[in-house]
Amino acid sequence: MISEILPDIDRWLARGDSVAIATVVKTMGSSPRQVGAKMAVSSTGSIAGSVSGGCIEGAVFEACQDVIASGRARLLHFGVADETAWEVGLACGGTIDVFVEPLR
Repeated sequence: MISEILPDIDRWLARGDSVAIATVVKTMGSSPRQVGAKMAVSSTGSIAGSVSGGCIEGAVFEACQDVIASGRARLLHFGVADETAWEVGLACGGTIDVFVEPLR
């Protein structure tokens, strides 16, 4: 939820950082976070919120940094087979779509 990460975003903007927002827009199968879950990332590497409980946060962080640098939004798609789901922290296979956009 955006209200949970707003204080961090306000602090980052006040110090002059750029910010990207990642939002879960679709899930199928196992997903630790529901549609609407948000994660904010600053240009200096600070993170607030979560889109997956850890299993894809690293890739989303990198995408946020790319979006901050380019100014272009991206839609990310992550899929995990049932056989490998436990390795990344999911109870079973599933897909997660995350929209990453620069905060303007």
